Amino acid sequence: MNGLEIIATGYYAGEKIVENKDFESTIETTDEWITSRTGIKRRHFSECSSAILAIEAAMQAVKDIDLSRIGLIICATMTPENATPSNACLVQEALGLNEQTVMCFDVNAACSGFVYALEIARSLLADREHYALIIGCEQLSRILDFQDRTTCILFGDGAGAVVVKSSPKLFISYTDASGNPLPLLASYEKEDTFLHMQGQEVFKFATKVIVKSIQKVLKDANMTLDDIDYVVCHQANSRIIQYVYKKLKCSPDKFFINLDEYGNTSAASIPMALAQMNEQKMLIRKMKIICVGFGGGLTWGATLIEW
Repeated sequence: MNGLEIIATGYYAGEKIVENKDFESTIETTDEWITSRTGIKRRHFSECSSAILAIEAAMQAVKDIDLSRIGLIICATMTPENATPSNACLVQEALGLNEQTVMCFDVNAACSGFVYALEIARSLLADREHYALIIGCEQLSRILDFQDRTTCILFGDGAGAVVVKSSPKLFISYTDASGNPLPLLASYEKEDTFLHMQGQEVFKFATKVIVKSIQKVLKDANMTLDDIDYVVCHQANSRIIQYVYKKLKCSPDKFFINLDEYGNTSAASIPMALAQMNEQKMLIRKMKIICVGFGGGLTWGATLIEW
């Protein structure tokens, strides 16, 4: 079974930085309350749609890529600009690729979307010479109730993109879904258009499935955490990530965290983290990285890749 090689990355955050203290005048909260419970210090909001954010991240990722090699574009998002055309089609147009054959579509697995998209790309690129452009992109600020402190303080806008090609490199993937719509993590109530969440239930769910997913891909790869250079979790809450590395008896140094700056960007969080790590030259070839996501649906999954 062929794997994937990531050959380029890019990311883009919303242009407006919102500090924790900015919420103090509108809801009952404080900077200390938010930071101590979530690890989030600020988040980025954008007036641009998730498609525009995706295009910005994609432009960064493909700046040194031969665009004629791109044969697949997948956008993972729960906040697309339109029902149709997809964000992926809008990215294709923005990159000037309408004159070549490119399969374009969006997937929605909420915060697990990027992990799902990688597995889809791996299967579609098998034995092909094409590259795939995989993007996680969200404009979550447009579906937040800014009077609901349980959600509005958590989320941000942004996009992350990777260019991948088929490769014999290590690639182990595990995805799953419960089919249970509760607790509400990323779904709309019938009477409004806002995002709602049952925080305590989500915490219990997330800590369970992250550990399960990491253990599953390690077992399939016949490896231990000692063989892994980094774990990149969906950036939802620092307490969740802390629970995981303590449960696994693993050094926190293996777990990359940037949610203090960006908050929870749903499907964008893992590719944004990878792009930022790459930008900071933290990643070198032959490193082994586990990406693990969990989200509305309920959905979850993990991917073990060799950089």
